[in-house]
Parts: sequence; structure tokens; C-alpha cells
Amino acid sequence: MIRDTSAQDQVVKQKPNFVKPALLLTGVLAVITWTGFAMINSDTATVSVNKAQLKIATVIKGDLVRDISATGKIVAANAPKAYSPEQGFVTLNVKAGDTVEKGQVIAEVESPELNNNLKQQESELARLQGELARSELDARRQALALAKTLDLAQVELNAAERENRRAKISIEKRLISQIDLEKAVDDLAKAQLTFKHAEQEVALAKDTLAFELQSAKSQVVRQQLVVDELMRQVSNLSVKASVSGIVGNLLVQPKALVNKNQALLTLVDLSAFEAELQVPESYANDLGIGMEVELKIGSEQIKGTLSAISPEVNNREVTTRVRFAKNDISNIRQNQRLSGRILLENRDDVLMVKRGSFLNAGGYVAYKVNEDVAERVEINTGVTSINSVEILAGLKTGDQIIISNYDTFKNADAILLR
Repeated sequence: MIRDTSAQDQVVKQKPNFVKPALLLTGVLAVITWTGFAMINSDTATVSVNKAQLKIATVIKGDLVRDISATGKIVAANAPKAYSPEQGFVTLNVKAGDTVEKGQVIAEVESPELNNNLKQQESELARLQGELARSELDARRQALALAKTLDLAQVELNAAERENRRAKISIEKRLISQIDLEKAVDDLAKAQLTFKHAEQEVALAKDTLAFELQSAKSQVVRQQLVVDELMRQVSNLSVKASVSGIVGNLLVQPKALVNKNQALLTLVDLSAFEAELQVPESYANDLGIGMEVELKIGSEQIKGTLSAISPEVNNREVTTRVRFAKNDISNIRQNQRLSGRILLENRDDVLMVKRGSFLNAGGYVAYKVNEDVAERVEINTGVTSINSVEILAGLKTGDQIIISNYDTFKNADAILLR
């Protein structure tokens, strides 16, 4: 009988394992070495930051373009409205979005009152023209009668002169008495006086007739001006497009009763677009007419100039207008969104660094990177652009600084970068 397997068991001696203690010793030595190195190189470092999470930039020298970033939209530089010339019922010949040409009739206003007034004034003009024609006939008739009176006075004067000469000859020959001679002299004086008065009356009558004719002609001319003005107003009842473009908004309903000078619709000139940019109020004093502007419309990059600056501030922003340098811009629409960059000034050979969140600390301190340690240094900054910041003092060319946010650094004199 076999009681158990104790006779078959053998004792095995285990070899000592030196691998794990060796690895543990190596790790401890590495930590001690790294800690000692850090203590040697950063005696004052109180904050440790992962270097991969920071943004570091190098201080360089170059041309700094001071600029402003702004957003805006495309607006029509020329978007006139069409107005009703008179009170009446309007008929719209176009719809919103239709293409129109300059001079095309886009709306018609029916004004019965104006048409009736035109007919009345035309009738009055015809009456005055008839009066003028009758006055001219009367003037010719009166001129003829005056000429007849003057001619008769001339004949009587000639006869009196002839009788006076006969009487003088007869008195010399003692054929007539002295009384007959004196009568011939009196008749001559009477004829001369009559002829003289006839000449004066004819001249005065001619002036009177000319004045009356001129007055009648003036009335006709005045009435003609009234008729011409009414005809112009009637012709303006056909409202024409002042520019070539498209119809914007319809401001009235078709067949509606409109008042004089009431807006009917809006036209948009497709050949004259401008950009409207909203600039922060803090940059308002730096803006000036004529400054260069770079605009990005979709995928197209174009240039323009600042043409207008609003004198008022709305919602802490100033509205500006930018005129394009070229007019053949394709694929742009009214109210299309865009971004712009206003170039304020250009500075040459400037010590600068890439712009970052470190400016939130006030722009008077920076952390300069020296291998694995970032030391806090005082700096002075100048003008800023969208991408760069001018460095006035505290740094030199080739220095590297942290441009990330400094809130987590707790104003430490040195930062350990791991």
C-alpha cells in the first residue's frame, strides 16, 4: 500500500531575482538626478508647466504693418429710390429682382386731376392765341386808319400851301383883297397844325398798339409755360429708372393710391458697390480718409480705400465705407458678408514678436525662455497689429518668450518647463 507521495517530492532551491531591484534603483537615481538638475538650474522656480502646452515665439526685426481687423458687408454705393411725382393710382411695371435699364418705364401714376388741369390750361392757351390774332388784326386796321388820317392831313396841308402861294401872287397883282390873303394864311397855319397833331397821334397810336400786342403776346407766352409745365408733369407720371441695375424692394402695392413724393421702389446699381465695415470705437481716432484697406470677399482678395467715416458711434462701433480699387469684381451680392484689414501705418526695421494672449498682462512683462526655464522680465510694448507686437525695451533679437496666457503662472519669477 502507498501511503503518500512524500518519497517522490524534491526540494527546489529558488535563484535570487536581481531585475526588479535594479529597475527600481535606476528609477530612483533618475528622479534624484532630474530633481537635482532642476534645483541647480531653477533655484527660484515655483511653478512647473508642460512646455508642449505653451506658445513660444522668437523676437525678430522686420517691417510692422499696423492694422485693424474689421467685419462688414457689401452695400450699394448708388441705390436710389423712385418717387411718385403726383398723387394718384400707381401701376408697377416691374417686380422685385427684375433687371432694368436706365430710362426704362418702371411705374405709371394715373392722376385725373392733373390731366384735367392740363386740358383746361390748353384750352386757355388756345383762347389767348385767338385773342392775340384778333388783336393783331385790330392793330393792322387801326394802323391803316391812322395812315389814312395822316395822308388826308398831308393833302390838306399841301392844298393850303398852294392857296397861300396863289393868294400872295394875286395880292401883288391886286386881284384879291387883303382879307382874302389873310384867310389863305390862316388856312395854311390851320393845315400845318392839323398835320402836326396827326403825326403825333399816329405815333402815339402805334406805340399803344405795339404795347397791347406785346401784352397779348406775353399772356400767350405765360400760358404756354403753364401748359409746358403741366405737360412735363404729365410725362413724369411715367416713372423711369434713373440707373441701370435691379429692382430692390417694392415700397407700395400695385394699384395703390399714393401721395406726391411718396417712395415707390428701390433700385440697386450693380456697377457701384462699396464695403461697409464696423470698426471698434477704440480705433476711431486712428482712422483717416484714404487709408488702404484689404478686403476678403469669399475667396477673392481685393484692395480698396477708406472713403467715408461715420461721425457717430453705435453699439461701441464706428461705421466706415470702403471704395473698391476696381469695379469688375465678380460674384458679389448686396449685404454679402466680408472681412477687412485697415492698414493704419507701416513701420520699418521694428523689433517685434508674434501677438498673443500675453498682452492681457498689460504688455509690460514677459517670460523669456532659457532652455528649460522661463524667467520673468519687464518689457515695454509699442503699437500692435493683427499679427505682431512692437517691442520697445526688455528684449533683443533672437530672444524667445512665451506668448500664451500668463494667468496660471501666478506672477512667478521663474517657470520650470518640463
